[in-house]
Amino acid sequence: MISKKTYTVDEAKNRLERYCAYQERCHKEVSQKLYEMRMIPEARDLIIVHLLQHNFLNEERYAKAFVRGKFRIKKWGKQRLQLELKRKDINKTIIALALKEIDAEDYLNTFNELAKKKLEAISESNSQKRRKKLADYLFYRGWESQLVYDKIRELIP
Repeated sequence: MISKKTYTVDEAKNRLERYCAYQERCHKEVSQKLYEMRMIPEARDLIIVHLLQHNFLNEERYAKAFVRGKFRIKKWGKQRLQLELKRKDINKTIIALALKEIDAEDYLNTFNELAKKKLEAISESNSQKRRKKLADYLFYRGWESQLVYDKIRELIP
């Protein structure tokens, strides 16, 4: 039988402060971490309140950083960003606020670049299959259907 390490509330607090200072975290990630540390519910609540009071944990800041990062690096559209934030139990109001972080012009430029780049990479000669592959790719990345269909009509006549 392997015994897992147990933590005092203060040890857990310090550990979670470092965990949150290293990278923005959401409540769900912190709760999961505390659960993995086998902390009792009362201690978990106490630690989460401490992290909130000392600004280690801030859902709005987390959501904004998440949106900026995933948009810039993975080139995700608003649909995918919204879905991923919902999966992390982020409030709808905070999600809407975070999505405003994306500049409308940057959003369209990124979408256009992504669509053109992907189309060049598709070696399919059948135009119907090319349309489908491009649409599937863009939908998976979370771009809005109207944008996708308009772009496909523009790029593949």
